[in-house]
Amino acid sequence: MSTNPMDFCTSQLDGEVILRRNKKEKFEDPLTIHELMIETATKFPDLIALGTRKQNDWETVTYIEYYELCRKAAKSLLKLGLERFHGVGILGESCFEWFIINIASIFAGGISVAIYPKNSFQVCRFIAENSRANIFMVEDDWQLQKIFKVQSHLTHLKAIVQYKDKITKKSPNIYSWDEFIDLGVTISDEILDRSIDAQKPNQCCMLIYTMGTTGSPKAVMISHDNITWTVRAVLQSLPFTHPPDNPEILVSYLPLFLIPAQIFEVWLPISIAASVFIAEPEAMKVQESLLKILRQVRPTSFCGIPEVWQGLQEKLNTDQMASTILKRNIFIWAKKVGLRRSLNPDADAHVPVSFRVAKKLIFDKVRRNLGLDRCLQFLSSGAGLSREIQEFYLSFDIPLLQMYGLTECTGPHTVSTEKDLKLFSCGKAIMGSKSMVRRPDKEGIGEIYLWGRHLFMGYLNNEYKTKKTFDPKGWLHTGDMGILDEEGYLHITGRTEEIIITYQGEKIFPVPIEDMLKENIPIIHYAMIVGNQAKFLSALLTLKVQA
Repeated sequence: MSTNPMDFCTSQLDGEVILRRNKKEKFEDPLTIHELMIETATKFPDLIALGTRKQNDWETVTYIEYYELCRKAAKSLLKLGLERFHGVGILGESCFEWFIINIASIFAGGISVAIYPKNSFQVCRFIAENSRANIFMVEDDWQLQKIFKVQSHLTHLKAIVQYKDKITKKSPNIYSWDEFIDLGVTISDEILDRSIDAQKPNQCCMLIYTMGTTGSPKAVMISHDNITWTVRAVLQSLPFTHPPDNPEILVSYLPLFLIPAQIFEVWLPISIAASVFIAEPEAMKVQESLLKILRQVRPTSFCGIPEVWQGLQEKLNTDQMASTILKRNIFIWAKKVGLRRSLNPDADAHVPVSFRVAKKLIFDKVRRNLGLDRCLQFLSSGAGLSREIQEFYLSFDIPLLQMYGLTECTGPHTVSTEKDLKLFSCGKAIMGSKSMVRRPDKEGIGEIYLWGRHLFMGYLNNEYKTKKTFDPKGWLHTGDMGILDEEGYLHITGRTEEIIITYQGEKIFPVPIEDMLKENIPIIHYAMIVGNQAKFLSALLTLKVQA
């Protein structure tokens, strides 16, 4: 293996990287996005790929229709003048059109640029210039006005497409979705296929912009192989089901400008020919909206983030408080039985009668109420899943399978499974990747480093930061602190910049203390320990309130 970190990364959009190979890996050759999709469209052309709500019914497209729509949109992008390795900015909430544009941008040889919908027009300008965006896809007039404000500065911009609502004022090179989708009729299949055939797995196909506390956003370059390898590695580690016997049914509700959402709601479903039903944008903010689609779809796997799990917890608690005293007491009893069984599953040779009764009376009803009665996996992505939330769901026999990852490792790096679950850990590294903790202290806490083919290509136009992120052997500095136990389970304790150094020079990790406060004083909502260079520590606390 080369000792030059830049062999594994690049800061140029048209750059190519050496893939990190693992001799034990069982995967086939690297794949492009098109190869991943055409394989499923060919094998399972008639299975439902996407469903979107139209008034009181679901409109669906099959995998072959999905593939053909992406090709059609790719031809329209080429007609508008999309150049190789130039960006297609997608500015809006997740929806059916978002899925199509995302894939079509890659098919056409461009770069899919996912943008946070609430970004200011100044940030949109930076992203457009940084990604050399030829085309902007905007959701509505509000997003369109942001681009209008900076359009004169965007030298690469050739066209804007508003894919939702009616365009309020027609201008040159502004298209509606219907106008856009028919633009490419004069582009032949041969022209599009030449663009597709020119793509390589180790080339960039996507930019994800991450915001730091200061400075401009960093553009994380994601390759075809980053996505296709990560999907296959996750499928080696998590027990998703496959057609024709048991196709997965999933709900898409997470914001697609986040790479973990794309992995679990776009790319992994394509790989296993799952049916994805797209929620309304407010599902992330309004519990009732999310619950409505979960009850309609009844997914077979569900990926939540800590805020979602907390919101559903509050809904269950509210329902419990509104019930009769008898029902409340049964509820409390069942939770105690469930938690005791979940924390000590091997304590009894057989499932206790009390647990079976609690399951029948409470646990099954809770799952039905959440729309998760068919769900076989309850995944949790993102930082901040407290022990309190995990124990709450364990008390209903719902084990939250925690994952750990970064944008820079294409989403997931470690995953937990019900068969190989270590409570309150983030699980083990996905197949073919490795974790390492460097310079551990006496408690085993050190900085976490990652290795694998899911590691990003580099930061666009920022060679200095790219070099700084990798060590000479291609390992990624995460900036996260944690423990890697003897069995290979990863436990996150905080960030390197969160370490408090007291007046006497003692290093203190605040996160475990903050978690302990929240665990032992249930009324505390958030806790923050402060005391850098001070003689003592202080805690800033906020309390749980009902607005």
